[in-house]
Amino acid sequence: MAGKIIADTLETGAGADISTSYVVNGSAKAWINFNGTGTIASRDSFSVSSISDNGTGDTTLTFSNAFNNADYVLNYTNGYGASTLFTSTAPTTTAARILGYATTTGTNQDRTYNLVALHGDLA
Repeated sequence: MAGKIIADTLETGAGADISTSYVVNGSAKAWINFNGTGTIASRDSFSVSSISDNGTGDTTLTFSNAFNNADYVLNYTNGYGASTLFTSTAPTTTAARILGYATTTGTNQDRTYNLVALHGDLA
Protein backbone atom coordinates (compact mmCIF):
# COMPACT_ATOMS: atom_id res chain seq x y z
CA MET A 1 0.00 0.00 0.00
CA ALA A 2 1.44 3.36 -1.03
CA GLY A 3 1.17 6.26 1.35
CA LYS A 4 2.64 9.62 2.15
CA ILE A 5 3.81 11.52 5.15
CA ILE A 6 2.96 15.21 5.36
CA ALA A 7 5.06 17.34 7.68
CA ASP A 8 6.28 20.92 7.78
CA THR A 9 8.91 20.38 10.48
CA LEU A 10 11.28 17.61 11.55
CA GLU A 11 12.79 17.34 15.00
CA THR A 12 16.37 16.23 15.63
CA GLY A 13 17.34 13.91 18.47
CA ALA A 14 18.59 16.99 20.33
CA GLY A 15 15.14 18.61 20.09
CA ALA A 16 15.97 21.19 17.40
CA ASP A 17 13.35 21.83 14.72
CA ILE A 18 14.27 21.69 11.02
CA SER A 19 11.89 22.85 8.29
CA THR A 20 11.21 20.14 5.70
CA SER A 21 11.75 22.77 2.98
CA TYR A 22 15.37 23.02 4.16
CA VAL A 23 15.81 19.27 3.76
CA VAL A 24 14.12 19.15 0.33
CA ASN A 25 15.78 22.26 -1.10
CA GLY A 26 19.19 21.68 0.45
CA SER A 27 19.71 18.09 -0.63
CA ALA A 28 21.66 17.08 -3.73
CA LYS A 29 19.17 15.95 -6.39
CA ALA A 30 21.84 13.90 -8.18
CA TRP A 31 25.42 12.85 -7.49
CA ILE A 32 28.05 10.44 -8.77
CA ASN A 33 31.51 9.16 -7.87
CA PHE A 34 33.13 7.67 -10.97
CA ASN A 35 36.45 6.39 -12.29
CA GLY A 36 37.38 8.43 -15.36
CA THR A 37 40.40 6.40 -16.49
CA GLY A 38 40.32 3.47 -18.92
CA THR A 39 36.72 2.33 -19.24
CA ILE A 40 34.82 4.90 -17.18
CA ALA A 41 32.61 3.41 -14.50
CA SER A 42 30.43 4.61 -11.66
CA ARG A 43 31.50 3.64 -8.17
CA ASP A 44 28.23 4.87 -6.71
CA SER A 45 25.57 7.37 -7.74
CA PHE A 46 22.12 8.76 -7.13
CA SER A 47 19.80 9.88 -9.94
CA VAL A 48 22.49 9.54 -12.64
CA SER A 49 21.31 7.02 -15.23
CA SER A 50 24.47 6.93 -17.36
CA ILE A 51 27.91 8.39 -17.97
CA SER A 52 29.42 8.75 -21.44
CA ASP A 53 33.10 9.08 -22.30
CA ASN A 54 33.45 11.74 -25.01
CA GLY A 55 37.26 11.72 -25.03
CA THR A 56 40.09 12.65 -22.70
CA GLY A 57 38.66 14.27 -19.57
CA ASP A 58 35.32 14.87 -21.33
CA THR A 59 32.26 13.23 -19.80
CA THR A 60 28.49 13.52 -20.15
CA LEU A 61 26.23 12.70 -17.22
CA THR A 62 22.60 11.79 -17.96
CA PHE A 63 20.12 12.18 -15.12
CA SER A 64 17.42 9.71 -14.06
CA ASN A 65 15.16 12.59 -13.03
CA ALA A 66 14.99 15.79 -15.06
CA PHE A 67 15.65 19.17 -13.48
CA ASN A 68 12.99 21.89 -13.69
CA ASN A 69 15.38 24.04 -15.74
CA ALA A 70 19.06 24.04 -16.74
CA ASP A 71 19.97 26.60 -14.06
CA TYR A 72 20.97 23.99 -11.46
CA VAL A 73 24.33 24.08 -9.69
CA LEU A 74 26.93 21.47 -10.57
CA ASN A 75 29.78 20.99 -8.10
CA TYR A 76 32.63 18.90 -9.46
CA THR A 77 36.11 17.99 -8.40
CA ASN A 78 38.62 15.54 -9.71
CA GLY A 79 41.46 16.58 -7.42
CA TYR A 80 45.17 17.19 -7.84
CA GLY A 81 45.26 20.73 -9.21
CA ALA A 82 42.29 20.27 -11.50
CA SER A 83 39.45 22.60 -12.33
CA THR A 84 36.21 22.00 -14.13
CA LEU A 85 34.57 23.68 -17.06
CA PHE A 86 31.36 23.04 -18.93
CA THR A 87 32.11 22.39 -22.57
CA SER A 88 30.62 24.53 -25.29
CA THR A 89 27.61 22.23 -24.97
CA ALA A 90 25.25 23.98 -22.55
CA PRO A 91 23.77 21.90 -19.72
CA THR A 92 20.21 20.69 -20.23
CA THR A 93 17.52 19.54 -17.82
CA THR A 94 18.48 15.90 -18.45
CA ALA A 95 22.28 15.98 -18.96
CA ALA A 96 25.49 17.90 -18.31
CA ARG A 97 28.81 17.64 -20.11
CA ILE A 98 31.90 18.34 -18.00
CA LEU A 99 35.62 18.62 -18.63
CA GLY A 100 38.35 17.40 -16.32
CA TYR A 101 40.83 20.21 -16.95
CA ALA A 102 44.25 20.15 -15.30
CA THR A 103 45.43 23.61 -14.32
CA THR A 104 49.01 22.35 -14.08
CA THR A 105 49.21 21.36 -17.77
CA GLY A 106 46.35 23.35 -19.32
CA THR A 107 44.88 20.25 -20.96
CA ASN A 108 41.99 17.88 -20.39
CA GLN A 109 42.94 14.85 -18.34
CA ASP A 110 41.23 11.61 -17.34
CA ARG A 111 41.21 11.32 -13.56
CA THR A 112 40.73 8.32 -11.31
CA TYR A 113 38.36 10.11 -8.92
CA ASN A 114 35.55 12.31 -10.24
CA LEU A 115 33.04 13.58 -7.70
CA VAL A 116 29.92 15.43 -8.86
CA ALA A 117 26.91 16.80 -6.93
CA LEU A 118 23.97 18.65 -8.50
CA HIS A 119 21.58 20.98 -6.68
CA GLY A 120 18.39 22.44 -8.13
CA ASP A 121 14.66 21.92 -8.48
CA LEU A 122 13.44 18.73 -10.12
CA ALA A 123 10.73 18.87 -12.78
